[in-house]
Amino acid sequence: MKQLSSAQIRQMWLDFWKSKGHAVEPSANLVPVNDPTLLWINSGVATLKKYFDGSVIPENPRITNAQKSIRTNDIENVGKTARHHTMFEMLGNFSIGDYFRDEAIEWGFELLTSPEWFAFPKEKLYMTYYPDDRDSYNRWLALGVDPSHLIPLEDNFWEIGAGPSGPDTEIFFDRGEAFDPENIGIRLLEEDIENDRYIEIWNIVLSQFNADPDLPRSEYQELPNKNIDTGAGLERLAAIFQGAKTNFETDLFLPIIREVEKLSGKTYDPDGDNMSFKVIADHIRALSFAIGDGALPGNEGRGYVLRRLLRRASMHGQRLGITEPFLYRLVETVGHIMESYYPEILEKRAFIEKIVKSEEESFARTIHTGSQFAEQLMDKLTKEGKTVIDGSDIFKLYDTYGFQVELTEELAEHRGMTLDIAGFEVAMREQQERARASVVKGGSMGMQNETLAAIIEPSTFVYDTDELTANLLVMITGNERVDSLASGEALLVFDQTPFYAEMGGQVADHGDIVDEAGHLVARVTDVQKAPNGQALHKVEVLGDLRTGAVYTLAIDTARRHRVMKNHTATHLLHAALHRVIGSHATQAGSLNEQEFLRFDFTHFEAVRTEELRRIEEEVNAQIWATLPVVTVETDIETAKEMGAMALFGEKYGKEVRVVTIGDYSIELCGGTHVGNTAEIGLFKILKEEGIGSGTRRIVAVTSREAFLAYREEEELLKAVASTIKAPQIKEVPNKVASLQEQLRELQKENASLKEKAAAAAAGDIFKDVKETKGVRYIAHQVEVSDAGALRTFADNWKQKDYSDLLVLVAAIGEKVNLLVASKTKEVHAGNLIKQLAPIISGRGGGKPDMAMAGGSDATAISQLLAEVGNQL
Repeated sequence: MKQLSSAQIRQMWLDFWKSKGHAVEPSANLVPVNDPTLLWINSGVATLKKYFDGSVIPENPRITNAQKSIRTNDIENVGKTARHHTMFEMLGNFSIGDYFRDEAIEWGFELLTSPEWFAFPKEKLYMTYYPDDRDSYNRWLALGVDPSHLIPLEDNFWEIGAGPSGPDTEIFFDRGEAFDPENIGIRLLEEDIENDRYIEIWNIVLSQFNADPDLPRSEYQELPNKNIDTGAGLERLAAIFQGAKTNFETDLFLPIIREVEKLSGKTYDPDGDNMSFKVIADHIRALSFAIGDGALPGNEGRGYVLRRLLRRASMHGQRLGITEPFLYRLVETVGHIMESYYPEILEKRAFIEKIVKSEEESFARTIHTGSQFAEQLMDKLTKEGKTVIDGSDIFKLYDTYGFQVELTEELAEHRGMTLDIAGFEVAMREQQERARASVVKGGSMGMQNETLAAIIEPSTFVYDTDELTANLLVMITGNERVDSLASGEALLVFDQTPFYAEMGGQVADHGDIVDEAGHLVARVTDVQKAPNGQALHKVEVLGDLRTGAVYTLAIDTARRHRVMKNHTATHLLHAALHRVIGSHATQAGSLNEQEFLRFDFTHFEAVRTEELRRIEEEVNAQIWATLPVVTVETDIETAKEMGAMALFGEKYGKEVRVVTIGDYSIELCGGTHVGNTAEIGLFKILKEEGIGSGTRRIVAVTSREAFLAYREEEELLKAVASTIKAPQIKEVPNKVASLQEQLRELQKENASLKEKAAAAAAGDIFKDVKETKGVRYIAHQVEVSDAGALRTFADNWKQKDYSDLLVLVAAIGEKVNLLVASKTKEVHAGNLIKQLAPIISGRGGGKPDMAMAGGSDATAISQLLAEVGNQL
């Protein structure tokens, strides 16, 4: 066996497939782009779905990649097993309608067994296949694989909803009898028994059918273009090449584990209890990569996943005796391990460390609060004579405060209590079901559209022109190509076009199509890219259209110019965000409409008002500086050397357009832009908001819309000035401040009068004292204007020894307010109010000495007051 580092394995994989004519696709961002069906990029094929479903035709139908991926459906098993990970690398090779089964299997076998490449011993390899897939079985035989090493399995069929699907053949490596203590042998594979002997290292999916959930498999239609989709886990390959017992003893994890040893003073024992080391090493990798790709910890979605990972790793650090924040110190080690292929971790190290450390410190405060909650909970149970902590409470400690079950168990043991583990597991399952239900539903891939994929006629988009003549090459209606049409809707492709197809956040052009006689024959309502990249004009047909004829294509220039202003302003906004709040504020999506622009970016908190003002000033300063907007076409490497910034989610070819705005902004962008920033006129931010964990959104307007926004604010301010009788707008702030001071004085006077009225009323109420079981109590309905007056009554009651217990109820509007105050340990106000509130169709709670509740049934007030004595 060769001894290969993880970097060597990755590079050898890419080099092999490159030698077979594959284009090397770089690893994509972990945060999916324009794919609501995924929370994370979770496989090598996830970023290539547009090729597999035929919506985009790649330049090269052969692709290979090493894709960082995250899967979080099994977090609790990370650290318990040899191979579970949250973040991992999937090595893949893909064929989009090019080679198929024979080449995929043959080349796969060559990569694995050839002395030039991986050089695995052939006798160590086993293959599973779909029983009906005799072609794969025969192909393996033809390559010299022993029939006893070919295992049929019914599960070897890949499909997720509608779209491409097909049989798969998996490759396993036999690590020997040392990993099969019960000597079960090949039955481990045949019966699909979880084991450490036969390790799956590669899955080759033969994507040849269009799956239809309404049909049995036997009736699936063959794909017009068959595909190959494969995946091999780098971590598993590294474990085999490096002779590691588990993935964690490889060069991908051991350096992190060694750092944890230094921080904890504990020693990692591969044969002992090492779960905490594994959890920390795994989770800090996922955190470093995810944060580096723009995801941030939060309370929902991706943010919740990251927060959960960090808290789980932090708790395992505490189990190793690490009491201070420490995870952030491991980011540099992660960066050095992955530097050869993922230099971005070290490039963004300071930002990643800042976020991780801040989250660790926040968690420390949460743990303190959680400990208090746990102690109060156990105090309550002890008082009630209970010794079992309910499953829902265990789950709350786990989910809200980050308490692992083991920690809760430790606290419970000290108090002589046990845990309702079954109830906790029920709560966990319910949470998992909620999480699954919250994922936007959708098929893994769309159905291939053979008609659109078959458009191969070349078409060119012509920049910087509003109108040109062009030949109509393709016309489609009802998903069929036609040569003529006089009405209805159609999709058109011309040999050239001035119409911009929607891309990069910029909306499509609209406009007209005119025939040679000057007649309007169609209106363009949308333009999208066809699978092979042509501009696909969606039109409303108004006259005779014929393929082969010449037409004049004219865009709506007013619409285009308004969109261009907003698009160029987006570039200025992006640069301003970097300057004002930091370079981590990278684009996470955009939309450039004619009426407004929308820009999504990564940031860990709301942008402060002062920062928004500075951003607005920065952008307007560049507009008024009349900076030239220059676009040049060059190759991607030259563009990078120029310092051009790539925009999130964009796919760039060998030739790119670099948009430079003075010396303020330089980005790669295929959109249309104004010639000078002065054309934008004015820029105004309308709002800034959070749209998800770690992602913020700015909505802004330019030019006429910005002027109208300022005009609207001015009119509103004038209305306020008129209302408060301020002679001039500039006097409004002082006038408002004066009115606020008057209001405060009146509120003080009002409160004083209320106190006096309450004191007067209390004189009679506090005389009405009853007694039950040795507890003196006052229960009375009072007439008050708000719930605050009830507290005033209670404050007065506390000053003297009127009674042990006070119960006050008031009908205020359509609601009923209830207050319970207690001076005796015999009566817990919070518990009593929980008994009384349902009588008035309400609920509430509070502390032992004071509790409040709200209800809606005023007719039951007398019943509530009569019930007080019965509850003592």
